[in-house]
Amino acid sequence: MPSLAAKNAKKIRPNGHPAPSDPKVAAVFSGYPQPLRAKLLALRQLILDTARATEGVGRLDETIKWGQVSYLTSETGSGSTVRIDRVKSDGDQYAVYFHCQTNLVETFRELYPELTYGGNRSILLDTSKALPKQALRHCVALALTYHLNKRKATRKD
Repeated sequence: MPSLAAKNAKKIRPNGHPAPSDPKVAAVFSGYPQPLRAKLLALRQLILDTARATEGVGRLDETIKWGQVSYLTSETGSGSTVRIDRVKSDGDQYAVYFHCQTNLVETFRELYPELTYGGNRSILLDTSKALPKQALRHCVALALTYHLNKRKATRKD
């Protein structure tokens, strides 16, 4: 008998976007309380839409890494892993996490000082506020093309 997460993975959400196909990913989303789940699913969609619209990214793999829903550019190797999760120390916050050994968050701070950051590894978001979509799209696109942009910069030198 298929698990609840497996059944949910095949459903189409009301917004027309497919639910996660990986049962483990679907289970993680199912484990979040509302309204956090809705916020994280909106963030998920923003990441998927940004990947589709960003040249050179290719198909994303959606999986679990370090216990968090993660997005990898396995097909092209163009970018750095992007992860999303609740902030464990604050139930009203969730975050987009980036590899801490990149300069991504440092770059985001320069571009978007109005956002809230968690050290050198995340952009913090509040469940009571709207997603800063334009800024997040740009930050996610930069992360998903991080290696691609590094290779281009190296060729120019």
